[in-house]
Amino acid sequence: MTHLREEVFGRDPAGRSIPIHTLTGENGFEARVTTYGATLVSLVVPDRDGGLGDVVLGFEDLAGYLGDHPFFGCIVGRFANRISGGTFPLDGGEHHLPRNDHGNHLHGGELGFGRRIWTFDSAGEAGSRSSLTLSYLSRDGEEGYPGRLHARVTYSVDGSEMAIGYEATCDGPTIVNLTNHSYFNLACRGTTLGHELRIDADQFLPIKSGLIPTGELRAVAGTPMDFRIRRAVGSGLDSNDPQLSHGGGYDHNWVLTPGEGCRFAAELYEPVSGRRMEVSTTQPGLQFYGGQSLAGRRGKGGMLYESRGGLCLETQHFPDSPNHAQFPSTVLRPGEKYRHRSVYRFSVR
Repeated sequence: MTHLREEVFGRDPAGRSIPIHTLTGENGFEARVTTYGATLVSLVVPDRDGGLGDVVLGFEDLAGYLGDHPFFGCIVGRFANRISGGTFPLDGGEHHLPRNDHGNHLHGGELGFGRRIWTFDSAGEAGSRSSLTLSYLSRDGEEGYPGRLHARVTYSVDGSEMAIGYEATCDGPTIVNLTNHSYFNLACRGTTLGHELRIDADQFLPIKSGLIPTGELRAVAGTPMDFRIRRAVGSGLDSNDPQLSHGGGYDHNWVLTPGEGCRFAAELYEPVSGRRMEVSTTQPGLQFYGGQSLAGRRGKGGMLYESRGGLCLETQHFPDSPNHAQFPSTVLRPGEKYRHRSVYRFSVR
């Protein structure tokens, strides 16, 4: 059985043909990835009755991704999440980045990795596993970042599991923080307020205005940030906790329980369909964004997405890390390799 195929997804404004690759698993499980933004366009997953549904938000054609959208499914970088004031120190100097989010730098700037055409490196099949590797060479000074960075992302599918491997090297000191920015809805419709979420974290990063971390690591106990026991996503939104007012809901980073290798980070369950997604990662943090700004955006099949019609579970380093010495470092130097892995394992119950 062939687990990998390539088709034309569309053409960019310069007339270049942009491919999309399909990686298939078992029982209809399927991931489709395009070289534009190294974007996960769709992820088809069976429900408890064997019915298939696409559990990520986005568009059916390239044209949608070429327009304005909230980073649907793409790889964001060079630095995922926010950098306060668009500035950061490195080796005694100060670097200035585009301020594309209310005075702060977000997801790599005006034209981050999610709006670049990645290079097809390789694809292959081994047993039941299929994989696709894409790369992007970010020049020195691109979006204000120092050093030339060579990034590689490998998507792989095996059975009912999708993994994303991230690698990067540089020729000069820089910072790097890569993640996939998919919006998940395991019901494939409506909102995610009834989804049940568990996050393996005793602490989170409180934020101030602009969604920038204060620098504190705060205990989740006794707050609406406590997802150590699985509960409905919407169950804490009626809290008067000031943390929820900064972003109109959840848009925070959780400090994952430390451990070796690719370890459990979060579980998302949708009780009607029975779909369950387990996320494991080597990263130290998980950004949970509740999708509150999605209202009125039109996506696949002409569907009008609702506020909180999808949620993000972004495995990554902490936001604004370069400006907080106490956070895990995001500095990459020549001779070093940035290497991380995140796994999304699906099942039904």
